[in-house]
Amino acid sequence: MGGRSPPAGWRRWVRTRLLLLLLVVLALAATAAVEGRFVVEKNSLRVTSPAALRGVYECAIGNFGMPQYGGTMHGVVVYPKANTKACKPFADFGLSFNPKAGGLPVFLLVDRGDCYFTTKGWNAQTAGAAAVLVADDRAEPLITMDTPESSGKEHLENITVPSALVSKRFGDDLKGALENGDMVNVLLDWRESLPHPDERVEYEFWTNSNDECGAKCDMQMSFVRDFRGVAQVLEQRGYTQFAPHYITWYCPEAFVLSAQCRSQCVNHGRYCAPDPEQDFTTGYDGKDVVVQNLIQICLFKVANESRKPWLWWDYVHDFAIRCPMKEKKYTTDCAHGVIKSLGMDIDKITQCVGDPDADEDNPVLKAEQDAQIGHGARGDVTILPTFVVNNRQYRGKLDKRAVLRAICSGFEETTEPDICLTQDIQTNQCLENNGGCWLDKNTNFTACKDTFRGRVCECPVVNGVKFVGDGYTHCEASGVGRCQINNGGCWKETRNGKSVSACSNEQAKGCKCPQGFKGDGIHGCEDVDECKERLFCQCKDCSCENTWGSYECGCGGSNMLYMREHDTCISKVATSSLGWGFMWVIFFGLGFAGVGAYAVYKYRLRSYMDSEIRAIMAQYMPLENQETSSHQRHVEHADI
Repeated sequence: MGGRSPPAGWRRWVRTRLLLLLLVVLALAATAAVEGRFVVEKNSLRVTSPAALRGVYECAIGNFGMPQYGGTMHGVVVYPKANTKACKPFADFGLSFNPKAGGLPVFLLVDRGDCYFTTKGWNAQTAGAAAVLVADDRAEPLITMDTPESSGKEHLENITVPSALVSKRFGDDLKGALENGDMVNVLLDWRESLPHPDERVEYEFWTNSNDECGAKCDMQMSFVRDFRGVAQVLEQRGYTQFAPHYITWYCPEAFVLSAQCRSQCVNHGRYCAPDPEQDFTTGYDGKDVVVQNLIQICLFKVANESRKPWLWWDYVHDFAIRCPMKEKKYTTDCAHGVIKSLGMDIDKITQCVGDPDADEDNPVLKAEQDAQIGHGARGDVTILPTFVVNNRQYRGKLDKRAVLRAICSGFEETTEPDICLTQDIQTNQCLENNGGCWLDKNTNFTACKDTFRGRVCECPVVNGVKFVGDGYTHCEASGVGRCQINNGGCWKETRNGKSVSACSNEQAKGCKCPQGFKGDGIHGCEDVDECKERLFCQCKDCSCENTWGSYECGCGGSNMLYMREHDTCISKVATSSLGWGFMWVIFFGLGFAGVGAYAVYKYRLRSYMDSEIRAIMAQYMPLENQETSSHQRHVEHADI
């Protein structure tokens, strides 16, 4: 055998073993890099009967099927008489679990072992079960039932019933109760499986650009195609904050220079991805996958900076169609063509990508590896693809309706967008008996508000007017403008073109009959007979006539006038004579006052003028008495 080459089958066997060895080494290296922490996502199971088992139990959500996030499901537990591990179709044993008319849905309890979890779920679903409960066969903490990597994939796309793993002890208790002839009723509850703290949901999609990974890749691309429109609407309207992520591993230092690591890694073994075909000699390599993942991350970063993060969905969708591996178009040039078609800046994206051959850290891929590590309530991301909603990993089928339901369950109650309230997502409880809430039959105003988790009875706001009350038996309009809404629920009537209402915007709430009426203001207001009750028109000569909402008072004789503010009658004639006489007195008085004022004015003016003239003349022409006095003064002076 010395000069002969090994057979082709032997070479393939060696390559396969080397590949498996490298993958194991990479996985161990990734595990050693961080202190791994996988979180099992759970929901609650409430037993309502029998009394001996009544209580709440934890169960682990399976990573297949469609959990009813945000909702509940009530059913009856059945343990099959044959095929207890559900590894074969139940039709082979003549068993069916379709509920009879009016009966509760069947939750099929099966045992763990001998076949894939997905096989059990598929066989239970095809037999008519509404959910499948898998009882563990060993006493251990709950685990996540995952989908198979190699076989059993034919059922993966079609499983829609929810699945849950229960502990061995609880499974044995359920079987014991059923053997005793007890009817076991349970409620599966996913309402608190995902946190819902506020009116915005933050979610991540851990994915991969590789399109040659079999059924999972096909399911992932189908999901992107179906969910793209919903995701973009939620993002554009500000309901959600989305971010894509990609898993990479590093190559152990001892293997960095090996041909395997050089073909699967970039940046000298720092960031690696498995070979798409699991064959190092043909097709694309893991290095190509890492580069395309990096381009998609950078495209999202640039799109997010330009406030258009939803363009990532268009790019991933178009890249999968235009640049598939099978057509040998999975290249950077093809990726750039898709980027140009979306009108994005290639230079910014290229700068973000950096040099895959550089012997240094790539900041973008380094951040992705750090994000892969669990934090808070979220465990490490180890399964692809994976959805993370409000920092909690989604479990179940990657299906548009199932994922949307999970996102909707992440909104605070009553803040979810309309898309979460459509019939294919949840049931509108307000359609039946108005949800038991208050309803105004005249206007159809209702306090029933449909939410993703059910309904709440909350007095509504109509045209800016807030209704107040308990929401169940009573709601009434409150505040300014309330009278414009069904007249505030108050009485109102119109007679002879005159409208009277018991509602007033001056009152914050309630109804009050206006002046001239009495009653509760809601069921009616009755006219007050002011004449009969002698509230007005009490003067001697007064006569009273009641009108609707008021009264009219008169006086005997045509020459009498009624004065309402004084409740008295006076004579029209006397009032007229007195009035004109008084006016003439005023007129003549004003006339005399004017003449007198004019006379005084003339007298004062004449006196003033005379005094001024005399003063001027005295300066230039001395008067006779002045001359005499002067002469006398001179004489007297000489005698001395």
